[in-house]
Amino acid sequence: QVQLVESGGGLVQAGGSLRLSCAASISSFGIRTMAWYRQAPGKQRESVASITSHGSTTYADSVKGRFTLSRVNAKNTVYLQMNSLKPEDTAVYYCRADNHYWGQGTQVTVSS
Repeated sequence: QVQLVESGGGLVQAGGSLRLSCAASISSFGIRTMAWYRQAPGKQRESVASITSHGSTTYADSVKGRFTLSRVNAKNTVYLQMNSLKPEDTAVYYCRADNHYWGQGTQVTVSS
């Protein structure tokens, strides 16, 4: 049974930082592409960042230069470091594995 468990969300002031974690109970974690998505109220879910098994990363234009996605295969975990947060980053953030499995989400709220 695949489980993706996100943590690290919370309330932060604009300009602040948070680090999200996604712990995966999944076979062959090291070969899987992992990603973060987010969904703000009334909006569609959107891709934030992804990382391949080789460590190549891609980012949405809206978060480039502020967010950093990394992975530690020995811990079956990916991390999303979010700096210089803006109110428009407020959303539920979801972890995804291989464009198939989803976590339950963690709320990030950025106050102005």
